[in-house]
Amino acid sequence: MTQWKWESTGDEVVEAFKEIVKGKTIVITGPSQGGIGSETAAALAKTSPSLLILAGRTESNIAPVMARIAESSPDVKVKFIISPSAAAEINGMVTTIDLLINNAAIMACQYSKTEDGIETQFGTNHIGHFLLTKLLMDKILAAGAGSRIVNVSSSAIRGNIRYDDYNFQDGVAYDPWLGYGQAKISNLVFSRALARKLKSKRIFSFSLHPGSSTPGAANL
Repeated sequence: MTQWKWESTGDEVVEAFKEIVKGKTIVITGPSQGGIGSETAAALAKTSPSLLILAGRTESNIAPVMARIAESSPDVKVKFIISPSAAAEINGMVTTIDLLINNAAIMACQYSKTEDGIETQFGTNHIGHFLLTKLLMDKILAAGAGSRIVNVSSSAIRGNIRYDDYNFQDGVAYDPWLGYGQAKISNLVFSRALARKLKSKRIFSFSLHPGSSTPGAANL
């Protein structure tokens, strides 16, 4: 039986595994102030990773998180990377990545498409992380056994993956919650596929439900 309870905090969990986190290189996407990613970053920083890379689209949303970490964990090196160029910058900065947390997400928003023509929730919550993980995979593999990929999913999902029509008939058949569900189910499928493919290398992949009291706004 797990030792953790509903009331357990991120700080308590990280403290229990601090020797695993110490000295590691960690990448977190979408750690905006007040979101899941910011709390994750602040908790992990307390156990002395060697480098904490925070990737987001708007630096002003991440700056308060970096200031908080600088105050609570002044010895931890923290770097902000803007999302569109994240993979190239990260690959040029590090030789290994021990932990990648794909957290950035939007929830149940109105229909729109990314610049690549993909329904925005599917593009943001899944395709973007799929591509980032692929582009960073050499660094994850270089970290070797024990490195991890975490995809933040949700239990608040319904519907399925519309493999032949992920754009909902170009918005005609769109439902915000079905769009969210498609993206979050994709996180689950992606995590399971990675776990199978990386098992022989002892590199782990997980998806998770982040809790019931989480922000509904964009964690970008």
